[in-house]
Amino acid sequence: MAVIAALIFLVTLVLVIWRPGGLGIGWSACLGALFALFSGVVTLSDVAEVAGIVWNATLAFIAMVLVSLALEEIGFFDWASLHVIRMARGNGKRTFISVILLGAVISAFFNNDGAILIITPIVLAMVPALRLPKTAAIPFVVACGFIADAASLPLAISNLTNIMTADLFGIGFAEYASRMAVPNLFSIAASVAVLSLCFRRRIPHRLDLTQLRTPGEAVRDKRLFRLSWAILAVLAAACFASEWLAVPVSFVALAAAAMLLAAVSRHPEISAVRLIRSAPWGVLFFSFGMYVVVYGLRNAGLTDMLTGAIRGLADHGLAAAAAGMGFLAAILSAVMNNLPAMMTDALAIRESGAQGAVLEALVYANVIGANLGPKMTPIGSLATLLWLHMLSRRGIGITWGYYCKVGVILTIPTLAASLAGLILWLRALRVPEALGWLAGIAAVVLAALALAAVAGAARNKKQRKIPFSR
Repeated sequence: MAVIAALIFLVTLVLVIWRPGGLGIGWSACLGALFALFSGVVTLSDVAEVAGIVWNATLAFIAMVLVSLALEEIGFFDWASLHVIRMARGNGKRTFISVILLGAVISAFFNNDGAILIITPIVLAMVPALRLPKTAAIPFVVACGFIADAASLPLAISNLTNIMTADLFGIGFAEYASRMAVPNLFSIAASVAVLSLCFRRRIPHRLDLTQLRTPGEAVRDKRLFRLSWAILAVLAAACFASEWLAVPVSFVALAAAAMLLAAVSRHPEISAVRLIRSAPWGVLFFSFGMYVVVYGLRNAGLTDMLTGAIRGLADHGLAAAAAGMGFLAAILSAVMNNLPAMMTDALAIRESGAQGAVLEALVYANVIGANLGPKMTPIGSLATLLWLHMLSRRGIGITWGYYCKVGVILTIPTLAASLAGLILWLRALRVPEALGWLAGIAAVVLAALALAAVAGAARNKKQRKIPFSR
């Protein structure tokens, strides 16, 4: 049984990554799930349990993608991008950092896949307007690709792995945000630092803004633009309130998507039907099918070894649990894709018997590792594969070898910083209440100051020979 479960998993993973004959990821995962069911690796009751776990996460993901697509049609993201670029006043390094921070914000509120596939084309479209050669665009597009995952920690809706973890462990929207906001700040600060250092010699000193559009020119409909802000404000408030109202976050996100689609459908040049069709519906079937396949590994006992390793980490306390789990999840995500890796780890964590703060450390470290680890290899996440394909079609070739070298250099320090932030924050939360508040505020302030200071540190850093800075 164990051999069959492992073979089904490996074959499914190969089909998902390589997509022979253009086979959709949803079909690949569902075929794997059917093989697992018919071979007896999983039962119908297992399938029903999986459906109960993944439905909220996948629907919320689809809803946020629809929101992103509608905002893109309005010109919302173009407007934001033009604003941040103009705020840098033509300074190349400030523009680079501004693009990173914009990507972080978009990733946090509109999920990582939406961020990487929305902001990258926007940045590429601005390259001719800034009179830059295509080679000069590489630091910016790599930054867009990296920060989309590195900054996808703070909210449950920021990444599919986040919301699936929240559902699996019964974590509310506000509770999740309260634990991951600080690690996300550490991740952003580290990302700005390592990206600035790695690409400092390839970032132009000055940018020509004379041919760049004004932010107002990017907005297709001012009425829809103003309305979108109101809908987003309601969406944010409703997401945080969903925990106390006992309303699934997917219902909130779907309601916001429906309101935006209904509004944009009145524009003569925007088709709501086309936006709905362009949504990645295959993700619904992918997340369900892949989780069934991974559940087969658990039934066959193949997660027992992982469970034993996690118990060993838990026995050494909070810091060891967080650091070990984070790097373990990162490595597994890099070699087997982050979604099945996160699922496998989550099942093992549930069976480890960990409790209290150590359990929290394991759960949140698994998310951090699953979100950052896939940046070390092109196969680590589906968004990265789509991103590389999109760049190649636009004449920007990034080889897998180059990607892996850059990915490892960027990921390891950022992962370490994020896990350090998680450890510090979880410990601060365990301090008596009054001191806990003070420690929490101090941690947030320090992380924010680090983020603000890192740009200056990067500019004043002594020139050293660093790979990929040529």
